[in-house]
Amino acid sequence: MATETADPSSQRVALVTGAARGIGAATARRLAADGLAVVAVDRCEDDPTLGYPLGTRGELDAVVAECGPDAVAVIADVRDSESLEEATAVAVDRFGGLDVAVAAAGVMAGGKVAWKLDDDAWNANIDVNLTGVWRTAAATIPAMLQRPKPRSGRFVAVASAAGMGGHPTIGAYCAAKHGVIGLIRSLAAELGPLGVTANSVCPGSTRTGILEASAALYGLDDLESFAVHHAIPRLLEPEEIASAISWLCAEEQSGVTGIALPVDTGMTI
Repeated sequence: MATETADPSSQRVALVTGAARGIGAATARRLAADGLAVVAVDRCEDDPTLGYPLGTRGELDAVVAECGPDAVAVIADVRDSESLEEATAVAVDRFGGLDVAVAAAGVMAGGKVAWKLDDDAWNANIDVNLTGVWRTAAATIPAMLQRPKPRSGRFVAVASAAGMGGHPTIGAYCAAKHGVIGLIRSLAAELGPLGVTANSVCPGSTRTGILEASAALYGLDDLESFAVHHAIPRLLEPEEIASAISWLCAEEQSGVTGIALPVDTGMTI
């Protein structure tokens, strides 16, 4: 977990959304283990438009405790720009700046063919999974650009294998994740000259709350059923996705930008 550094002013700082559980929680823990200070962000409140519980304040606090003394929890909703700006301000005020932002917050709503989706299901997917990434970028990138050159800024979004293909009854989710990949590629083109990279990771079926919600949409009782779509016939663990995010966030990866990195046990081959 995070430890005190000999030179605190040189410590890199990360902000992670969706950090109460799943991929976001695993990423917060991994970046802390890599030596970064971490601002762990989550809504910590259920959404009545979704048919499953979201992360809680207790879960977020537990993640922060695992991350160590150089970590702090912030309640913020990726659908609210002001709360994300406040979370970014915490990173700057408490740790001196911001170097890494990981947009890992996501939801799953659907269960119907695309032309029969209601507005609430469509909006939940687009507002959180796509617009939430854009709002996170808008809040965090200005802080990254305050770092002196040469910068090691990293913006990483969690897209999905569903952003690289089409799947029945989750059309809004697929549309949002396709949009994330396009947004990231544009950010990479804009940020490249400024010393900040932008990338996305595209997980396959990963053992998270969203996969449980997906199972409910498909009427599946067993999460392992999703592994049939993988060339390596097993589910992914959140820590595997976090490892890929950690790699993209490393200072050494200044030459990697604009990619959509599949971490999907062969789902998209």
